[in-house]
Amino acid sequence: MAMVERVFSGVQPTGNLHLGNYLGAIVNFVKLQQTHNCIYCVVDMHAITQGADVWGGPAELARNTREVTAAFIASGIDPKKHIVFNQSQVSGHAELAWIFNCVARMGWLNRMTQFKDKAGKDREAASVGLYDYPVLMAADILVYRATHVPVGEDQKQHLELSRDIAQKFNNDFGDSIRNNGFNDGVFFPLPEPVITGPATRVMSLRDGTKKMSKSDASDNSRINLTDDADTIAAKIRKAKTDPEPLPSEEKGLEPRPEADNLVGIYAALSGRSKADVLGEFGGGQFSSFKNALVELCVEKLAPIASEMKRLVAPHRNAAIDDAAIAKLRRRDRKVATLACRKRLRRGSMRRFGAAPGHA
Repeated sequence: MAMVERVFSGVQPTGNLHLGNYLGAIVNFVKLQQTHNCIYCVVDMHAITQGADVWGGPAELARNTREVTAAFIASGIDPKKHIVFNQSQVSGHAELAWIFNCVARMGWLNRMTQFKDKAGKDREAASVGLYDYPVLMAADILVYRATHVPVGEDQKQHLELSRDIAQKFNNDFGDSIRNNGFNDGVFFPLPEPVITGPATRVMSLRDGTKKMSKSDASDNSRINLTDDADTIAAKIRKAKTDPEPLPSEEKGLEPRPEADNLVGIYAALSGRSKADVLGEFGGGQFSSFKNALVELCVEKLAPIASEMKRLVAPHRNAAIDDAAIAKLRRRDRKVATLACRKRLRRGSMRRFGAAPGHA
């Protein structure tokens, strides 16, 4: 049975979306909708795997979920053509995650480096959800039998786990899968990563060796998607650089992380390569380059900030957009629920003879 190409994209609603989220994920989501059947998911169940002090509690989670939805729409995702919903509205994600918990192996999860990083030294106090996070991610993707997933470098290991789980499921239940009409014995696809364009990993404006993050104490370390034009300009002009002119060749950026970061941002926002950017600005001073970068950032990001604020603003005009968003959510929740129920009915372990039903 032919596998239909489908892209699953997810973003956590942890608040303060920034340029790193936009260039590392959302901008590619927008491009992919032109060529693929796409599902865009606000993964609120992933957000609660850490303490409430991280995700802010129920009211803050709802606000952040709304903000991510607004960012999707403001950035150019068309919710009339593609599914946009939040994860907790579709129970199939949790249902398939439990099935996959019975397929995945402890050794696989023990190798996940992101759990070690997030749990820190006190791993005994970490939630089971944080440890099991990658299995839920596999369920998010495979409940829709998605074939492609836009991921950053920090999520590639989790996508590999999704492939391992899909492969083991197909191997373990191959005969039953074939008996249910899948002649090649493949029910779940092995999803491929989609990593495109420069600057998929955006670094701090204050330290080019650290990833841009909402948790950084300095707001000047990042450009938030809600920043206005003046704020964007001020942050770019304050961004850390070094005293040397920009190099003329890309190799010259290797020992200069701050220069590499700013050139990468310019390249990504302009749709050009770093080499092309250096061909234009190489040999010049940072002051001139920063002026050009300010102009580009304001051109690309200020309209997104303005539209996000309009979509989430608590005034009468926004109520029209809120109603539209709510209507789309109801529609997309229904579509997503029907889709994943169909997958679960056809792909459940019970149907393939792996688990007996309860009396």
